[in-house]
Amino acid sequence: MTAHGRVLFLCPHNAAKSVLAVAEFDRLAQQRGLSIRADSAGTEPDAAPSLAVVAALLADGIDVTNHRPRRVTAEDLAAAHRIITLGCDIAALVPPGASIVSWDDVPPVSRDLEGAWTAIRQHVERLVVELAADQGGLEHDSGESLRCGG
Repeated sequence: MTAHGRVLFLCPHNAAKSVLAVAEFDRLAQQRGLSIRADSAGTEPDAAPSLAVVAALLADGIDVTNHRPRRVTAEDLAAAHRIITLGCDIAALVPPGASIVSWDDVPPVSRDLEGAWTAIRQHVERLVVELAADQGGLEHDSGESLRCGG
């Protein structure tokens, strides 16, 4: 059985943390056979993604050069299966009954790219395991782990 839906990652500028989170989430969800995918937005979007994030992801085989930061909408929030915030306040935008989790322990990418990416990987790994378990999609005998490589 697979999970269906969308996880929405939000950070202030939709240029760094949320971009890393979507890339990692989609990679792990695909490995686990989950059909749920991720999207991202920001509360105050930048004009372009962080060059350091684009370079780091390219080095890891993930191309986000076409990503364009965008502002979160009420429709984004309403359509999300799960909403993850990374350092932004969306309280005024949240629809009733929305499932929101804040990952406020992720450091700013501008100060500590490796630390931010490590924290995001750890959070995403737990989220994917949780979503897979919720949907009965864990494969205990696959021999694969959700170890996040760098």
